[in-house]
Amino acid sequence: MQHLTERFAEVFHSAPERFFSAPGRTELGGNHTDHQHGLVLAAAIEPDARAAVALNDTSIIRLVSEGYPTLYQVDLRDLAVHSEEKNTTAALIRGVASGFVRRGYCLRGFDIYVSSTVLPGSGLSSSAAFEVLLGTAINGLFSCGATAVEIARIAQYAENVYFGKPCGLMDQMASSVGGCLSIDFADPAAPRITPVDFDFSACGHALCIIDSGASHAELTDEYAAIPAELAAVCGVFGKEVLRRVSEEEFYARLTEVRNAAGDRAALRAMHIFSENRRVTAQVEALQRGDFSTFLRYVNESGLSSQTLLQNVIPTGATAYQEVALSLALSKHLLGGRGAVRVHGGGFAGTIQAFVPNDLLTSFRGGVEAVLGGGSCHVLSIRSTGGTELTN
Repeated sequence: MQHLTERFAEVFHSAPERFFSAPGRTELGGNHTDHQHGLVLAAAIEPDARAAVALNDTSIIRLVSEGYPTLYQVDLRDLAVHSEEKNTTAALIRGVASGFVRRGYCLRGFDIYVSSTVLPGSGLSSSAAFEVLLGTAINGLFSCGATAVEIARIAQYAENVYFGKPCGLMDQMASSVGGCLSIDFADPAAPRITPVDFDFSACGHALCIIDSGASHAELTDEYAAIPAELAAVCGVFGKEVLRRVSEEEFYARLTEVRNAAGDRAALRAMHIFSENRRVTAQVEALQRGDFSTFLRYVNESGLSSQTLLQNVIPTGATAYQEVALSLALSKHLLGGRGAVRVHGGGFAGTIQAFVPNDLLTSFRGGVEAVLGGGSCHVLSIRSTGGTELTN
């Protein structure tokens, strides 16, 4: 933590008092199911965001993030939504602080220096790691006693209401709770979280994240279109989310769905129905130690995401289809072994691959020869979520 201490002192001309960490996350199953109150399999991963923090005897949160020149300042006396802050770091800071205050917690001003190895736009949820990091720091600094689930909900609230991105709760939950988790969002106010005890380090495969080279920036409309189109499908049945819609009735009334919501919306709904079943099957496979069956479902999820959910190629993109190319390249290099899929929001950022250990060197070399050095990252599952660091 020496680096954090030194950088904090350079910026704020004082010494930090405490240190906190929050991990990135990788989604193992359940692509875009969370906002439909569906099922998710997710895991916290080792790249993380870390923070050095100290109280500053004011009403202002002052934040600097490593690699960025801006000093963000948010006054706790003004926690209203600022429309001009949409899609900015300031919106997340104000939103997380507001989430705690709305729950009756008393906050004071503090200084925070953030350093993150969760690359922005990578599909590893750098925004969720940042939100959970800030929430974990606030929770620790002011002895709020908020649970990991409550911190995740505060983080989602900040992203939905203040930042303006209609995300589900999976990213924040995986980062806040940690480990490998099966999450059932049937009741979003009380999601059912089940730890999945599986030793991924002993499965003979490396968990790799491949950076496609495309950024998630400017893609908010693409992400927003998915829940909006699914809402149109649900409207046919008088429901708010697809988890409340009978799959049998959906297919029985498919013509009506097409007329009301369009074909892409119908295809996306088909993905959600099948993806929820796959998550259950993935969890069962891991619980009985059947990794080969788990990999089959990973590949099926990737195919469904690409052909039904259609979150691989941004609307209208022709010359640049980085995620699609990365998927095709990875499948070629795997030669029918392992598994590969888009994960997270999609459209840009990263893809996920389970690579047999004996292929890892050649796979990594083949990926980086096309996508650039450092584009293939080998990850490990992290057992802890948002936490305070000690020397």
